[in-house]
Amino acid sequence: MKRKIIVTGDGSKTIQIEDWNEQYHSKHGAVQEAYHVFIKHGLQLFVNTEINLLEIGFGTGLNALITYLEAPKQNLKINYTGVEAYPVEMNEVAQLDYCQQLGAEELELEFEKMHQILWEESSPISDFFALHKQKRDFKEISDSNQYHLLYFDAFGARVQPDLWTEEIFGIMYTALQQGGVLVTYAAKGSVRRAMQAVGFTVERLPGPPGKREMLRATKS
Repeated sequence: MKRKIIVTGDGSKTIQIEDWNEQYHSKHGAVQEAYHVFIKHGLQLFVNTEINLLEIGFGTGLNALITYLEAPKQNLKINYTGVEAYPVEMNEVAQLDYCQQLGAEELELEFEKMHQILWEESSPISDFFALHKQKRDFKEISDSNQYHLLYFDAFGARVQPDLWTEEIFGIMYTALQQGGVLVTYAAKGSVRRAMQAVGFTVERLPGPPGKREMLRATKS
């Protein structure tokens, strides 16, 4: 499928899949969306601790990079697992230029390492952040009671409805520890009902720019 780099509403970039008219991040602002959904309503629930974090849709690595930036501010040690079936190319990563956008040019080497480390191996990026990338379909995740926090950042239900089903959210529910939290940019009623059907307690929260609402689900 044809892909191109586009500039989003906040000046940051993302990858657009032209055949689907779908982006890896919000066209209203890639960085703004990541901070609002995954940091403000996810990561900031944790402080002064060690957590296991699962990202569904590692993609461009933007969420991992921002989490890396924010972890020291909250005194967190993070074991980060990113699952991706179709990795982006390094030339695309370079064009996205996220470190400069975030004012963190000093992290260029760390960000490159996140993309270059071998799949299926855990690698320390720093004393407080280890990354384990898994190249697989989301349905192949078999972890149980392992994660404190889950970033659900799959492509939207409009283009990949099979990723937003009770089957998938059942796998996510199993992967989380008791009291674990899943955050996603999505807010469709069908998504909320699928989460609730497998046992999640679901909250509607104010969405990022361009979206009225988002969802946060807790394994209760």
